[in-house]
Amino acid sequence: MSSNTYAQSAILLERAKKVLAGGVSSEFRKYNHPHAIFYTHGKGSRIYDVDENEYLDFTLSQGPLILGHSHPKVLNAVSEYSEKGQIFAGQHIKEIMLAELLNEIIPSAELMRFCLDGSEAVQTAFRVARAKTGRQKFLRFEGHYHGWMDNVCWGLSAPSEDALGSHENPEVYPWSQGLPDSSKDEFIILPWNDLDLFEKTVAERHKEIAAVITEPVMCNSGCILPEKGYLKGLRKICSQYGIALIFDEVITGFRLSLGGAQEYFGITPDLSVFAKAMGSGYPISAIAGKREWMSLIEDAKVIHAGTMNSSNPTVAAALATIEVLRSEKPYNRMFEYGNKLMDGLKNAAKKTGHDLLVQGPGPMFTIAFTKLGKVSNYRETLGFDKAKLSQFIAKMHDNNIRIIGRGLWYISAAHNEEDIQTAIKTAEKVLAEMSGGN
Repeated sequence: MSSNTYAQSAILLERAKKVLAGGVSSEFRKYNHPHAIFYTHGKGSRIYDVDENEYLDFTLSQGPLILGHSHPKVLNAVSEYSEKGQIFAGQHIKEIMLAELLNEIIPSAELMRFCLDGSEAVQTAFRVARAKTGRQKFLRFEGHYHGWMDNVCWGLSAPSEDALGSHENPEVYPWSQGLPDSSKDEFIILPWNDLDLFEKTVAERHKEIAAVITEPVMCNSGCILPEKGYLKGLRKICSQYGIALIFDEVITGFRLSLGGAQEYFGITPDLSVFAKAMGSGYPISAIAGKREWMSLIEDAKVIHAGTMNSSNPTVAAALATIEVLRSEKPYNRMFEYGNKLMDGLKNAAKKTGHDLLVQGPGPMFTIAFTKLGKVSNYRETLGFDKAKLSQFIAKMHDNNIRIIGRGLWYISAAHNEEDIQTAIKTAEKVLAEMSGGN
């Protein structure tokens, strides 16, 4: 494809820059290829831009579109319930129905509250943990993303693995300018998947720690699965010291199984955060947890509020999404297609002489150009060849396959066998075109 394929998007971007900072409303949208792209509509596994390009979409809008674009049951539910009103500053019946459904399917969801996005739900979980334990710090892990608020906006980037310092005393770097220095005093950070170090640290500092927060699968930096026994170990140690174990299921929720990663791995946290796939792209999230923790919100000892929480359209979207997932049971198919695509990409790289790491559980996975056969923590991802990945992502985009720029792929219930084979064939073509092999 020639560069003029994106001519209309380029014109609109210049127009947008006059009124939108950077021409976008979320930072990551700047980094599409060859620049921010303007889209017109999506249907199933496809998305279309203003230049009439059609893409096979594996970004799923950074994960929310688990049923694919424009699922009719979701759109109809939103339309029908919105006709009754947008928001009431009061309760409505579908809010109860959604909560009852989550209570039924999610192991930790004895009580819950609805919010608008994962970032604020995470902060609510911290507030609950601090209130119950009387402690002030939370423990988190390098490379795990828990939103863009100040106190979790550290440890997401680093100039090199060496710059992170020792495993026992990691150095953290701000992800953004404008963070108060005091925000990095709110947490303790460790490398992930090192249970011995975690146990040692908690034994020494448990009197400071209100909560431990983790992605059950480290989706945002390498799509790294927990080592055998790791999550079980976190659960045991947190219980031993009366620390809240928080699962950030913004990505894993409803994607690994209907009950999230906690059902998939058989580990029940004290508190959980859900968003993204919960509402098929509508702005809704949930903090859910065991009654002994969530009762602090119930009793108004911890304040949780929000004018826009549980609006009619967002609740209708979430209820319809989860009902479709429960009735159609697409999980076996999503795992099958994900693993088939992963195998196809590995074979394509082998045929064309590239060192390509492909890892993840299947419904989501990552690719990286590296000689490593596996990565187990964030530090190991810092040696990936990002320039080569960017070249691959751009060439795939020019060949009508849309992938998240950091190499993360999502499988939806709308993808089919033909989509998977198309992606594999295109990847092999692109890899063959890329100069230099390894």
